[in-house]
Amino acid sequence: MKVLIFGGFLGSGKTTCLMQLARYIVENSRSDKEIKVMILENEIGEVGIDDAFLRGGGFQVDNLFAGCACCSVSGEMVTAAGRIRKEYDPEWLIVETTGLAYPIRIQENLQIALGIESRIGVLVDASRWRRLRIPMENLLMGQIQGSDAVLVNKIDLVEEATVQAVDKDILSFEPKANIYHISGLKPVEETVWKGVLGE
Repeated sequence: MKVLIFGGFLGSGKTTCLMQLARYIVENSRSDKEIKVMILENEIGEVGIDDAFLRGGGFQVDNLFAGCACCSVSGEMVTAAGRIRKEYDPEWLIVETTGLAYPIRIQENLQIALGIESRIGVLVDASRWRRLRIPMENLLMGQIQGSDAVLVNKIDLVEEATVQAVDKDILSFEPKANIYHISGLKPVEETVWKGVLGE
């Protein structure tokens, strides 16, 4: 089971991006596993993608589309990830963090508790970056540190100078991060998803 931890501040566009990424995985999978991708949401303080969940074993599971399922859990994500690996064994598990979580901590916990290696992808909102940069610096830094890929979203809403400033800040938080620019005006390119997934 390959794992991607996907984080980002509230309102950055995570759910929209996740649906595109899940479809990319399903459509390009060469695995014979029944479930190509499973999205694990921590539902505390957030509304699930769909209220029509199939309930069982403490999970709420909803089949979003063929080969893709979403489940929510209130509480311990590491335990949930272990159960998903055992019960569902998807090709990819995407852990969608809450808007206030630090993905690197989840990554460390998965490694220590379960021996699971993972990648980190983070979405940032270019249109709100300057407004959030100073008052939320510790949170933004904590979300970006350890990231393999950072998607700078909503670049169509800002000037190029702002995009460059966001890139500079990201690299000051995580020098090794690969940065990709996206917007809601067009689908995310395949090369971006390959970079996020480490393909």
